[in-house]
Amino acid sequence: MFLRVIVVLVALAALLYAGVCLSLYLGQRQQIYHPEATWRVQQAPDFELVNDGVRLRGWVMNPGRRKALLYFGGNGERIEDAREELAHWFPDRTIYLLPYRGYAASEGKPGETALVADARALFDLAARTHPQIAAIGRSLGSGVAVQLAAKRPVERLVLVTPFDSLVRVAAGYFPWLPVNALMRDRFESWRYVGAIHCPVLVIRAQDDEVIPAARTVALVAAFSSPPTVQVVPDAGHNTVQDHADYRVSLEHFLQ
Repeated sequence: MFLRVIVVLVALAALLYAGVCLSLYLGQRQQIYHPEATWRVQQAPDFELVNDGVRLRGWVMNPGRRKALLYFGGNGERIEDAREELAHWFPDRTIYLLPYRGYAASEGKPGETALVADARALFDLAARTHPQIAAIGRSLGSGVAVQLAAKRPVERLVLVTPFDSLVRVAAGYFPWLPVNALMRDRFESWRYVGAIHCPVLVIRAQDDEVIPAARTVALVAAFSSPPTVQVVPDAGHNTVQDHADYRVSLEHFLQ
């Protein structure tokens, strides 16, 4: 009787564990991407890009400059809120802000392959009129920007609060789950940085409560040529942009 109880309990535990794994697998993109906060667009988009039949809508600031800057935001970031700051900080660059699929006024659904393909399409569009194109990738956007720079001749690359692998970040949060086997959108930046040959600036928030410092350190170590690393004191993952050191580092590196 006791043995039967043990078997039943083990079976129930196994079913519960399998259920949690299945739930994570099926709902992982809802955990990764948070476009809801971006759907109320305050400023009407002023340019469109159609890639693979999906219409993306974004903003262009400082048009007509020789150099350009592409900005890829975090997983819940309203990138339109960065319009005025970026335009002011980089008056000699045309700024392109293109929300991910499903974000703001862009159509479609987000996913790693699609986001990277859209980033390349944006670069190719900008390259028609700009001989030099830099890129900034923040948090999730760092994974997009890394893969872009590995395949396109990015002039300069800035990675803000980046990670080496989204799988490894998730494994730190859920060490009891087989996240390596479950995750589809992996954003394994460490696999791509060896193909990047432009100057790179990594900006890390000292008090980052989302991306562990070890994940950023591991990414830095994966580069064939060490990037410049700037640690912003007393900054958190979502507040790093509010610190003067952040702006100064960007301006110094990109101007």
